[in-house]
Amino acid sequence: ASGTQVNPRLLSWAHPIDRIKAKIFFKASGIDDEAKADTQYVERLLALSQNFPHPNKLAILAFDWRRDKAGTIETSKTEIHTPSDYVMDLARRYPQNFIPAVSVHPYDPLALSKLEAVADAGARIVKWLPNAQGMDPSDPAIDPYYQLMAKRGMILLCHTGLESAVHSPEDQQLGNPLLLRRALNNGVTVIMAHAGNRGSSEDLDHPGQQARNFDLWLRMMDDPKYKSLLFSDISTVTQTIRPRSDLKILLERADLHPRLVNGSDYPLPAIPYFIVTWDLALKGFITQQERKALNEIKQSNPLLFDFVLKRALRHPDSGAKFPPQLFLANPALANAGQVLHNLAGSMGGR
Repeated sequence: ASGTQVNPRLLSWAHPIDRIKAKIFFKASGIDDEAKADTQYVERLLALSQNFPHPNKLAILAFDWRRDKAGTIETSKTEIHTPSDYVMDLARRYPQNFIPAVSVHPYDPLALSKLEAVADAGARIVKWLPNAQGMDPSDPAIDPYYQLMAKRGMILLCHTGLESAVHSPEDQQLGNPLLLRRALNNGVTVIMAHAGNRGSSEDLDHPGQQARNFDLWLRMMDDPKYKSLLFSDISTVTQTIRPRSDLKILLERADLHPRLVNGSDYPLPAIPYFIVTWDLALKGFITQQERKALNEIKQSNPLLFDFVLKRALRHPDSGAKFPPQLFLANPALANAGQVLHNLAGSMGGR
């Protein structure tokens, strides 16, 4: 009775690839009984968060339906749906553990009233995954939505780059980091998830040309116009299939560190081979001793593993590291009405 849903494809062996993917995510989330999936997911997330070395709140993410531009829900193209009300309720039940990140689709005919309602209830983070949900962050039609977010001091946590965890076959171009200029120009505080992630998008500053999403992300972060409004999380930056050159740049760009926030993209760190420590050790980002300790932590608590790994990372050449402040509440984000602790992406809503 939580209101959460998954696409029937994920629950049927008539669609073996989707079913296997679902099984992988369920296992990583500590779910062994799909009839109790919601309860088991939350219980495991609570248990994992309890073992952090300091009081720690996790941002848990809602995930709205995919909609077309007319605002019609596209049920068959929606892979998962986690209602904002459910996430808000969990945050009320576990206020010491969770910060709610709601998800209100801007093409919803009732988007503005829904956004007002969740803001009145205390929500300060709005989660979008444009590639999967079908919203275009650069669409002029959603300016009133952005203006309301800015007025209410809300933060937009928006996926950037290629999306492969949630079914997104049609709209990968919506993960282009440059599309978020419109939100920023309307005064919205934005956290670009995954630091641009993988893949390429059209370089809108040079039409017809393609550029790596990470390079477009860097261009956005380097734009002085957006210095006070634009942030990024570092979830997925250690994943095995991401270029290690990106990680080197992130570690050495100390000027960007005050605008980076920790993120896990949980439960992905709990999936085998998503993050391979031997490769990080081989390439000098961690020591062999750290690798062994991290592997032990991963067996017990993959969420803590992700956190400790990023604390341990160092540039193979210069030794540069992420500063401790990156893993604490970011005072700059307090201006948006919510002092954030470590963002922990939840596949229950992501």
